[in-house]
Amino acid sequence: MKKKFFLILSYIILFFYSNLLSNENIGKLKIGLLAPLSGEYKELGNSLLYSLQMALEEIGDKDVFIIPRDSGYNDNEKLDLAINDIKSQGAKIIIGPISHEEFNKVKSYNDLVFISPSNVSPEFTSNIISIGISLESQLMALIKFIEKNKKKRTLIMFPENQYTNFVEKKLKSFDLVNFKIFKYSSNPEVLTGEIEKLTNYAQRKKNLEIRKKMFEDKDDEQSIKQLEKLEQLYTLGEVNFDSVIIIDFGNNLKSVLTSLVYSDVNQDKVLFTTVNQWFDESIFYENTIRNLYYPSINYKEFKKYNENYFKRFESYPNEITILTYDALGLIYYAWKKNGRIDSINDFSFKNKIKGKIGTFQFKERKVIQELSIYKTDKNKFTKF
Repeated sequence: MKKKFFLILSYIILFFYSNLLSNENIGKLKIGLLAPLSGEYKELGNSLLYSLQMALEEIGDKDVFIIPRDSGYNDNEKLDLAINDIKSQGAKIIIGPISHEEFNKVKSYNDLVFISPSNVSPEFTSNIISIGISLESQLMALIKFIEKNKKKRTLIMFPENQYTNFVEKKLKSFDLVNFKIFKYSSNPEVLTGEIEKLTNYAQRKKNLEIRKKMFEDKDDEQSIKQLEKLEQLYTLGEVNFDSVIIIDFGNNLKSVLTSLVYSDVNQDKVLFTTVNQWFDESIFYENTIRNLYYPSINYKEFKKYNENYFKRFESYPNEITILTYDALGLIYYAWKKNGRIDSINDFSFKNKIKGKIGTFQFKERKVIQELSIYKTDKNKFTKF
């Protein structure tokens, strides 16, 4: 009898608590944040939290609440504890996780919606939307740019490393008729030789020497002028591509660019492009490259965001935090539009959404960013 009484009492308490929590949530938007707020990546976690503070202040709605929890980094135990704690507070939507390696874990929480800054896949899953700058969005912008410049022989270059299969898989989704693929070594010493072979550097250098010898023993004015022109060259002959897309970053990217220029690839004839570099100013100091083009987010908004963040917190944010800033705006828009957020279907928008990073499209359960093309020009980032 006692057992039955306590069982009934437990159900009553649970029912009362559930209703109380439900009433508390009426007219309120509670958003969880999964972030590494301790340990090796705590600076990133704090930066994500600060970014949401800024977004919350800009929205200025007292019915919007952020519930931050320390989820560690690729720590399943901490992740579970954080999600369950957020869930117990009545939140149905969560910003995070930041690592795509945690996606399999959060998929089991099918009564929650996750908005992740990861850029691994733009496709919606059952309960995850990734709003990172995807490779698909970048390639769409670059291919359009290359076609606009009437280039017909494009070389897509990327390193052989742990991401090779990922890049190859993404490329297969495009109709790359006039494009060729070239995979190179991540070892700079090996890379130089590979680029020389790619550009037929030895033969082009030999072509120049043969041509110079044709005029060396002649003393007529025309031959002397021709020889003077040839002396200004390093090679003779064209490469078999008119544009390149380099899918790489940091020092590896710089090594590829240097090797291409060293192999005497004419920058006036060949269009040099790469993927999103987050406006990395260190590229300015690569004196070998005159113009490098790449797709990216709205530079003015990015610069303004960084300046405002610095004024507020006296430090500069991690680049991906602008994505969490936009994530909050996106969630708020969906909430206002639908009056609630119950599932991933509440993010099926027909119209485009404008955020700090630029314009989002949600088409066929996929997130596509409309990116602008920028070029490095005289130590500046110029919108092309």
